[in-house]
Amino acid sequence: MLVLIEYPPCSTCKKAKRFLKQKGLAFNQRHIVDNPPTETELHAWIETYNIDIKKLFNTSGKVYRDLRLKDKIDSMTRDALVALLASNGMLIKRPLLIGDDFVLIGFKDAEWEASLS
Repeated sequence: MLVLIEYPPCSTCKKAKRFLKQKGLAFNQRHIVDNPPTETELHAWIETYNIDIKKLFNTSGKVYRDLRLKDKIDSMTRDALVALLASNGMLIKRPLLIGDDFVLIGFKDAEWEASLS
């Protein structure tokens, strides 16, 4: 079963949901603020799918800017970055689509099409 980790007011998340529904794909929804990815999940995704941790950050978000992470991220350890991501769902780029053998970060129509075909 697919899991869409989203922030419901986000327009990109709405596009992703519409895409999944148009494809007739069943998915569970998970609110990224109320139930953010855990450190364990993040570590597993990073390791299993060779994800660059920086791609998980919502660099255009207010929390990212307020924490001035652009200036700090390169000097932080991976464990510290994962802990930070797990502590606040608004730091995570959204939506995330979790499948049995993939994690998609952000919504890109062509990428999602290729992964879900």
